[in-house]
Amino acid sequence: MFASLPIAALRVFESAARHLSFKAAAAELSVTPAAVSHQVRGLESCLGVALFTRLPRGVALTVEGERLFHRMHGALLDVAQAIDELLPQPAAGSLTVTTTMSFAALWLVPRLGRFYQAHPDVHVRIDSDGAPVDLHQDARIDVAIRYGTSAWPSLLNACRLGETFGVYGSPARIATAGQETPELITVRWTDSTLYDDGWQAWCDAAGVRWLQEGATMRAYDEESYALQAAVAGQGLVLASSIMVSDSVRNGLLLPYRPDITVAGAAYTALCVPGRERHPPVRAFLAWLAREWA
Repeated sequence: MFASLPIAALRVFESAARHLSFKAAAAELSVTPAAVSHQVRGLESCLGVALFTRLPRGVALTVEGERLFHRMHGALLDVAQAIDELLPQPAAGSLTVTTTMSFAALWLVPRLGRFYQAHPDVHVRIDSDGAPVDLHQDARIDVAIRYGTSAWPSLLNACRLGETFGVYGSPARIATAGQETPELITVRWTDSTLYDDGWQAWCDAAGVRWLQEGATMRAYDEESYALQAAVAGQGLVLASSIMVSDSVRNGLLLPYRPDITVAGAAYTALCVPGRERHPPVRAFLAWLAREWA
């Protein structure tokens, strides 16, 4: 049934497609770039279609190449999992999760202890450098936790955590918040006006004119910095219900006008279809779904 499958060429193709580089695939497979090119050309000749577009620097997948890569990558993950399950003494599992620095610091890391209690043999590595990651191309990443309202049709949407935004401050700040125009704290993302729009929407809903009255606005690049500034009493912060939850539970921050909230976006856990069957990934996604329920 499988005698005619060019297994060696398909393995080389998967590596080259994942790296988008014949040179990187050669290094991974311990062969020469010329050998990778030869295997790919033979596969293209066998299939009768071009799988890569050769560029001055590197290669790009064609539509047919994309289709084959997605199927091959998932199939090889299944094979690798099957082999792991047959090993008499499998090594402790591990997975890599990419997310934002603020989500990792304010939500994920404080709760990982509960995951380790249930799965002591699984190690979670967190990648929070902020660089965009293509999960189909970067096999190092098992799970991405992404923020926004976008849809990711080529990825498995494992679970989703929605949020609202409210205003919070230290107990001392909350005690005097209604007596004068307060100092305000916000987050300034280079590619988003979410916080600016959110402050305006909250002020409109609350019936206050802080922005028109020239309230001092202190801006930070990261949500974790903004929350620390609020804890230190520097002003009132507009914050995500997700990000502020631990600070509120610990009494470091209190909500101001808790009846007034504005809609936010959501965090979504994503992975390449098929990856969710890998035991460490399956355990992590199941734990995440319970935490987000």
